[in-house]
Amino acid sequence: MITMILSLFVNNPSLTLRFVVESVLYMTIVTTLIFSALVYLATRQGALYRFIRHERVPRAMLDNHFAHNYGKGITVLIPSYVEQPKVVEKTIWSAALQEFPDLAIVLLIDDPPHPKNDEARAILKASRELMPKVLAELAAPAERFTKARDETAAALVDQMAARRSVVARCAEDYRAAVQWLEHKADTWLIEDHTDDFFCDQVLRGLARDLRLTEQALNESITLQQHVDANRILQLYERLVRIFTAKGWSFERKLYASTSREGNKAMNLNSFIGLMGHSLKRVETSDGVILRDVRKDESPDFVMRDSEYVLTLDADSMLLRDYCLRLVYQMEQPGNERVAVIQTPYSSYRGAPTRIERIAAATTDIQHMLHQGMTYYDATFWVGANAVIRKAALDDICVVSTEGTRTVKTYIQDRTVIEDTESSIDLGYFGWHLVNYPERLSYSATPPDFGSLVVQRRRWANGGLLIIGKFFRIVHARHQQGNDVKLGEWALRVNYMASIAWSSFGLMFLLAYPFDQRLLSPWVVLASLPYFATMSSDLKRNGYKRSDIFRIYGFNIVLLTVNLSGTLKSIQQGMTNTKIPFARTPKVNNRTASPALYVTMPWVVIIYSCMVFYADTFSHNWGNAVFAGFNAIVTFWALTAYIGIWHSVQDMVVGLIRWFFVPIKEPQQEAVRKKASWRDALYFGDRQMIYESRPL
Repeated sequence: MITMILSLFVNNPSLTLRFVVESVLYMTIVTTLIFSALVYLATRQGALYRFIRHERVPRAMLDNHFAHNYGKGITVLIPSYVEQPKVVEKTIWSAALQEFPDLAIVLLIDDPPHPKNDEARAILKASRELMPKVLAELAAPAERFTKARDETAAALVDQMAARRSVVARCAEDYRAAVQWLEHKADTWLIEDHTDDFFCDQVLRGLARDLRLTEQALNESITLQQHVDANRILQLYERLVRIFTAKGWSFERKLYASTSREGNKAMNLNSFIGLMGHSLKRVETSDGVILRDVRKDESPDFVMRDSEYVLTLDADSMLLRDYCLRLVYQMEQPGNERVAVIQTPYSSYRGAPTRIERIAAATTDIQHMLHQGMTYYDATFWVGANAVIRKAALDDICVVSTEGTRTVKTYIQDRTVIEDTESSIDLGYFGWHLVNYPERLSYSATPPDFGSLVVQRRRWANGGLLIIGKFFRIVHARHQQGNDVKLGEWALRVNYMASIAWSSFGLMFLLAYPFDQRLLSPWVVLASLPYFATMSSDLKRNGYKRSDIFRIYGFNIVLLTVNLSGTLKSIQQGMTNTKIPFARTPKVNNRTASPALYVTMPWVVIIYSCMVFYADTFSHNWGNAVFAGFNAIVTFWALTAYIGIWHSVQDMVVGLIRWFFVPIKEPQQEAVRKKASWRDALYFGDRQMIYESRPL
């Protein structure tokens, strides 16, 4: 392509400035797009290498590793903000049934503690009741299996092989566990495809695994073969660990000493900063605060500390063995500097809407690409679920002040893609991130265009800000003699900047009529491997090869959303401001879209039709075919993903809202709270402090 453009410059006596600018712009766009395509192919190849080399660790090896008084613990943190209680309950169950020696679940409720309407009050009340409800259901089987384990341990003292009666009782207990799980699945109310997944994969999937053990024990009895006594004890220990969990909820907004930043990162940071502390609850004029206990004081709260932290989104679910296999991998020799291990989340199958299905397809493709990024040591923390080494979080901790509060920030919230920036920070301190090459976690995809807009606009924001930090870290590592390899550099730059350059590039290709002489068949041929491999990957993941065209239309419909997020990044970088965190809505009804995002697909369709008409008459066949294809694909995507009538509704509502300016309520001067007697004794007279401040 470069040779072709240079030849056009040399052999063109009527060369104009416009043609030179067009050529440079076109070459830049095509180069960045081909670079992203090459990164896709290289990442895919890395993923295939990892899948081929991966060997699933046998169950007996896992049991041996976590036996013999294994003393490390894991704390599961589930941040929740006005989530539907049933959605959160499924997440809690998937975590509570994880098999781990010392597991505790903390539901981080970020709802306003004093709701202003009945619906919000009902959601908050139900959220607070979730942890006690789950633990109460687990109490009965946990008590039974704990008692059986202790009795069996006493019966097997100094024995090498278990008696058949002991093996039979173990099989009976496994059968009881299977029946309990199947009963739970049978009585669960099915309302959508995520409920189907919860019952079939989380509950019945674990039941199938336990039934396999039961059948193996019964077969050993039938064949009159001995089972090692230690193995029986390990099997009982597994039952106890599956049905035993600790848990509680924590609400940072109840305390004046925690951060007030309204985002998921600070919700997590508020609790992580308290882990391992003995705290005293103190009432002040500013509200209730939590402070470290002083000498000879009895604490009100002793916050749990653990070697590992598992962050889990409130709409995600874990399959069995998630904690066990990922922690086992982290504790293998050579992985001492692995800070984060995760399985990039996959999508729930059986989505009822076309847009949710195609968003799920892109999610499953991303799962494979993230696996390939680990091959080049370019892993990014995805955020929906991850097992984190607490020591690594301590390394990247930043202490700052927020008003009168001292805030510890572990997961950076400077951008709304907080996990991406934290990945760069961990790399600076010599930590590594790893994607475990199995599908063990699943998360919800937006069910309609309105909620998808919120999610994808957030994803598009922040990458350009973080890439500057990455380049500074590359320079710092070079000075340390620890250069960033070319593969890692290319994959990280593409991950953070590809949304920006591909969005602007696609916009120019759609809107600007480039000179037909620039259109080369080599450009089309260069993109064929990318589209061919992606269609093959879609087929391998259970989708149709033709979905490649639906994804293209999907990206055109989201073009304005991605551009908006990119421009927000530029604005944030120029003004040094923090963009408010927008949570993806998870509601049963349709989420309305801003008028701009439903108007632009119509603009693309109309403009493409005009270009097709004009280029057909001017015999500019290359541009005509491209414009006609874009018009057809975009119209299909608009119809399938947004809906004609829904797009009209959102445009009309947006226009009406534009005519009406909201009336600002007059701000009342804040009334100072009367100091309590405790504050008077502790602070004394604080009035002079306010009066002496300069205006």
